[in-house]
Amino acid sequence: MENLEYEFHSAFNDKYSLVARKIIRMLSKDSRATISEIAKNAGIPRSQVKQRIERLEKELGIKYVLELNERALGFSSPHLIMAKFDKKPSKEHLKELLSKSYIPQYAALVSGDYDLLIYANASSSSDYALWDKSMQIALSEYGIQWRTSEVVHRQLGFFPLRNELLQRAALKDQEKAALLELNSNSRISASELAKKLGIAQSNIDYIVSKLEKDNIILSYTIAMDKPNWATIMTFFSKYMPKANYERHSMHARMAFMSDDQYPIIDRYVLTAPMIGSYDFFTIGVFDSKESAMEHDIQYHKALFKEDSIEMKIGTIEEQLMGALP
Repeated sequence: MENLEYEFHSAFNDKYSLVARKIIRMLSKDSRATISEIAKNAGIPRSQVKQRIERLEKELGIKYVLELNERALGFSSPHLIMAKFDKKPSKEHLKELLSKSYIPQYAALVSGDYDLLIYANASSSSDYALWDKSMQIALSEYGIQWRTSEVVHRQLGFFPLRNELLQRAALKDQEKAALLELNSNSRISASELAKKLGIAQSNIDYIVSKLEKDNIILSYTIAMDKPNWATIMTFFSKYMPKANYERHSMHARMAFMSDDQYPIIDRYVLTAPMIGSYDFFTIGVFDSKESAMEHDIQYHKALFKEDSIEMKIGTIEEQLMGALP
């Protein structure tokens, strides 16, 4: 294990100029960054910033979202689900089923070891349990294998939340209204937000500051549609931990944090330990399935060989609901 080395370069980053990648990284760190701040960071005139942002929004399907503290909002049933079908239901049928509930936050069609990926959360564990069983029953005619794991916490990344879930947060009316608007467009200015909600800007400033101080809003950031030039792969992993498991995990975390400078999209979008059917979940962005297998997957299989790692691997083909940060 000590001889294992993790090295990579994402060729898809070469598709975009350094200026474009700097703009994306700045919006990812703070989607409310001003035109002047972006211009200074990217080293371009202010007059070019708006046009460049609009081009990137169109090309990448950028959405301005919030990273939210789900537990602080009272949503304490985060689960990841992988489903495999004997006979695949139609995309339209899956979308219809998913849209009936506030609970699913992200869903995608997947190819590989499973067919469907869902991230879900609910305002109570009983709500989640009822929804989980109702989905299994609704899809039972397709010969479904449904594997659920509870997310312990997220080491890296997050899933943007739908406003349908946020509607159920135990917040004051004006706080909830502001949160819903910011979650729909986290780049909106305080003055625009005040005008939209019919509230004095001083009150908006107080409300937003309180949401931040209460650790509800963690960051203002961006999400995007699945880029057609990258391969997005998901991994459900299970281990039988041995004495060196924590040391192996430390090396894995270092690999997860490795990235090109100013990437257009993070190498690893999300990593999360879980309990249940599987122990760990990962979303990674790669040049191809082949490069993912050659570098990352083989690296992690070798790293956790002593821990009897079992991996279920899927490639995201189409997003049915939500977006990736």
